[in-house]
Amino acid sequence: MLDVLGLEPDDERVYRALIGRPNSTVTLLSDLLVLSQAHVDKALSRLVGWGLVIRSADEQFTAAPPAVALGALISRRRDGLRAAEHALATFAEEHRAAMTGSGIVDLIDVVTGVDAIRHRYLQVQQAARKQVRAFITAPFVALPPDENTAEPLALGRGVHFRAVLDRALLAEPGIVRDAIDSLRNGVRLRVADQLPMKLMLADAELGLVPLATTPTGEPGAVLLHRSGLLDAMDALFETVWRTAHPLELSGTGGESERAVELEAEGPTDLDRRILALLLAGVTDATAATQLGLSPRTLHRRLRHLMDIAGVRTRMQLGGHAVRHGWAEPPVPKWGRGERPRDGLGACKSGSQPLT
Repeated sequence: MLDVLGLEPDDERVYRALIGRPNSTVTLLSDLLVLSQAHVDKALSRLVGWGLVIRSADEQFTAAPPAVALGALISRRRDGLRAAEHALATFAEEHRAAMTGSGIVDLIDVVTGVDAIRHRYLQVQQAARKQVRAFITAPFVALPPDENTAEPLALGRGVHFRAVLDRALLAEPGIVRDAIDSLRNGVRLRVADQLPMKLMLADAELGLVPLATTPTGEPGAVLLHRSGLLDAMDALFETVWRTAHPLELSGTGGESERAVELEAEGPTDLDRRILALLLAGVTDATAATQLGLSPRTLHRRLRHLMDIAGVRTRMQLGGHAVRHGWAEPPVPKWGRGERPRDGLGACKSGSQPLT
């Protein structure tokens, strides 16, 4: 727990032992913690140096009051982090100035191999100070969403996340559960019919664009630094974001079919998730699979919602849901005289209007 302050596991164990046992000797601590006296002695030396432990003239040790000793250590570490942030800002400005006159080779780094791409993917998020933006498509070559350890850490320090999901991605197993978790943590998600590429942007400073596999069979990617090309990726993301459909999946999921049958009047969290997926354009079969429902139950829920809304078709249900705040409005993607292909306005087999 205290490793963030620079303490090693043995240091923390020794300090915890001394909190309840003042005036302990090296021998006593060694026996108590089942550690060699050499390990205990090294830990005590470090703790004394940090002011966490007091050594007496007769080689007995007592823990300094935690509120004072640890508080001082935390303050020093906080001051150090602030100094590091100031240094980062200075280095970033120097880097931007240097990049202004750099050649192409200085603005693009080629990354090859799954491990290297995974490292860069996490590193780009760790470097973000204000926002991270991403296009997410299948398949996941380097890092599945549930293994993205950098996202919660960045969210915790106040970085804003926006991501556009390729519609086909919503058919991937577990993706809706991952999306619900991300939304709950503050990530904003939208869905596009089809994305042109995978992409991750950190502020306006870095961009990671995965490429096709290399001739050796390894996946590749390019890391873009601040440049005209990165500006183009920035503009591309914002254009797609504006036309993508907002994805709102309220609740945490998990209603059983029996519980659904006993629901009271009005849209439940499950109903809102059904509407969100269908308005995003996924098929009935995909929505049912992602939500753990049978197609029959999904159709029954839709008929129930149509009865509540007093409408006869799915298209009317979609309009009612948007007007009454049951779901986010879809962004039209079809031209004059055309009709949407999937979801609440669908005409294809498996997603017919419920009349």
